[in-house]
Amino acid sequence: MVSKALGKYVQSLHQKKYRQRHGAFLVEGGKSVLELLSSDLETEHLLVTAEFASQNRAQLPAQLPLTVATEYELTQLGTLATNTTALAVARLPPEKPLPPTLPQGALLLALDEVRDPGNLGTLLRLADWYGLPGVVLSPGCADPYSPKTVAATMGAFARVQVWERDLAEWLPTHPAGTAIFGADLQGDNVHRLALRPTGILVMGSESHGLTPAVEACLTRRLHIPRGVSGGAESLNVAISAAILLDNFFRNQ
Repeated sequence: MVSKALGKYVQSLHQKKYRQRHGAFLVEGGKSVLELLSSDLETEHLLVTAEFASQNRAQLPAQLPLTVATEYELTQLGTLATNTTALAVARLPPEKPLPPTLPQGALLLALDEVRDPGNLGTLLRLADWYGLPGVVLSPGCADPYSPKTVAATMGAFARVQVWERDLAEWLPTHPAGTAIFGADLQGDNVHRLALRPTGILVMGSESHGLTPAVEACLTRRLHIPRGVSGGAESLNVAISAAILLDNFFRNQ
């Protein structure tokens, strides 16, 4: 049974101000919780059903505070429509230093005011898939540790380094010659380029694109051509990023 104090604490972490105040965030669902437990992130508390505990006993650290809860309690305390397995409270990771120059042959993803947590989670998952060094977020982005973002990463939250920077101030600090790419309808046809995964790929929100100050920092603009009979006005930012990243890594 979940104590009233623990339940109140867990529910407070639905909100960003309490995540920041307590230095903690929620991880929901059995798969994500197991990803957390196998990572370097610190787990503060674990709430699991009896069945989940029995099936995964070898992966549950003996010294970790553990509460056996019902499926109803997990669902009531969390944000998922249903939770039949587990919920964890994890410590927010300390931010590692962001190198002033990019490692040789590294592509970094930077996001400019991507406010939708589902899109952000998918973009972090893409960064994990392609093995990017990390993702730089502008202050206007969704919280990478909100429950919806964490769920959308499908475990990538435990592996992808995240930094928050004012992109209009940060991008110009890179040495001359650093390639800074961005999507633009007037840009070069990405299908006709031989791109290498080196530099910074900047993606803006689906609704507004890149902010003017960030757009001014680009050194090359990339265009994803629409099909001959295609009629869609735009692509989702995560889909656009997936297409562009695939072109960067196509010849690796």
